[in-house]
Amino acid sequence: MGKGHLDKIAVVTGAAGGIGQAFAKRLAQDGAHVVIADLNPATETVKLVEAAGRRAIACKCDVASPDSVAALAKDVELTFGRCDILINNAGIYPLKPFDEMTFADWRHVMSINLDAAFLTVSAFIPGMKQRGWGRIVNMSSSTVSTVVTHYAHYIASKGGVVGFTRALASEFGAYGITVNAISPSLTRSPGTLSRAPRFGRNSMDEEFAALAARQAIPRPEIPEDLVGAMSFLTSDDAAFMTGQTLYVDGGMVRV
Repeated sequence: MGKGHLDKIAVVTGAAGGIGQAFAKRLAQDGAHVVIADLNPATETVKLVEAAGRRAIACKCDVASPDSVAALAKDVELTFGRCDILINNAGIYPLKPFDEMTFADWRHVMSINLDAAFLTVSAFIPGMKQRGWGRIVNMSSSTVSTVVTHYAHYIASKGGVVGFTRALASEFGAYGITVNAISPSLTRSPGTLSRAPRFGRNSMDEEFAALAARQAIPRPEIPEDLVGAMSFLTSDDAAFMTGQTLYVDGGMVRV
């Protein structure tokens, strides 16, 4: 069980599957109750949380919609009375060359990957501030620090997440609230496996293998590789760590 997680209330966006589901499961194992915010059905994630002996609710939520996030916050308040831990995990990563990208493409990625973090933090940080304790973890990406093409909107959104994380850390550190980010590499999950491979690759397996060959740990990343960092950052042990971005990417990026 994680230090300081017992009976905390965690909200995890995009937790119906993939990385978010792994985060929800680990938080439950650490002792937290979990709110799953996702547009997709989250029955499996609820079962995983309950199997760990913790309470779970699934809220259908469009994280890019102010009204939907407001409804999520209301559900959390009515069910648990507060949010102690916020994990901004929901995100999209469509491939598109910049010269084919429209402003609508740009705004769609920004709305889910960056604007959504503004909305969820705005909804839950007043309560954290009032109680004098809070943990916020935002998901960035190692693509911010590597040579990757056809992701201008995605990389810009994830760079914005890093800046947003640093700004919030400065504003709320005096209130017992820490704000950090995790930057994974391409992670083998249902979402990434369902998309078309990058140009020049015949399959996602080939893309994963090529990327793994460039890492210090030469295997594809999986969601479970990220849960330890998330557990630490949301624990009491990380009370003096804020404004940081942890690269959990098999040694791809060195900072």
